[in-house]
Amino acid sequence: MKQAIGYIRVSTEKQANEGVSLEAQEAKIVTWCKANGYELVKVYVDAGISGKRMDTRKELLAALAFLKKGMALVSYSLSRLARSTKHLIEISELVSKKKGDLVSLTEKIDTTTPMGEMMFTLMAGMAQLERRMISDRTSTALQHKKRSGLKYTNQTPYGFEAIEGRLVEVKQEAEIVAEIQAARSSGSTLQAIANNLNGRGIPTKTGKTWAPATIHLLLKRSSLVAAI
Repeated sequence: MKQAIGYIRVSTEKQANEGVSLEAQEAKIVTWCKANGYELVKVYVDAGISGKRMDTRKELLAALAFLKKGMALVSYSLSRLARSTKHLIEISELVSKKKGDLVSLTEKIDTTTPMGEMMFTLMAGMAQLERRMISDRTSTALQHKKRSGLKYTNQTPYGFEAIEGRLVEVKQEAEIVAEIQAARSSGSTLQAIANNLNGRGIPTKTGKTWAPATIHLLLKRSSLVAAI
């Protein structure tokens, strides 16, 4: 009997609850294996792991290492394997070098035929295009909120307070933001700025001490607002 290994993944707990759960993905893989005469020898699971990078997904790397000649690597969809065309093609090429097969159930794609290989590359490109379009729409909505003075992050930016969903400047905090910008422009390091604020007992928006990363984020957000 031909052998297969499965790979399943969810990025977050929310995705597991509201999207396609690990259990649902595995059930689809099991059904496919039974219907196509494959023995499912192992299922690799990356739970709560983003698909943007390959090196952080230990189970995917383990699956690719375990794959042997004649085996099929089966996943619920292309998006479970990777979030970029580059990574999907890298995975496909690695599977091909091992003389294995790659199967994506949602898109009904496998690389056992030339047509399957062509469709895999095409669908991978379309998936990436869709994600970029979603990202562009999200960015446009974010910029609109900023221009309209609406709250655009879960955490209210330093220098503002949220009143009925709108950002209203807090004078005392705005003065600190201006001071930070001036200090940075004059050549002060992020650490020096943070030390100065902490030494004066000025807390962050959440009541914590300042850190270089906090200063960097504040300056970045301030420059984005100023550019609009």
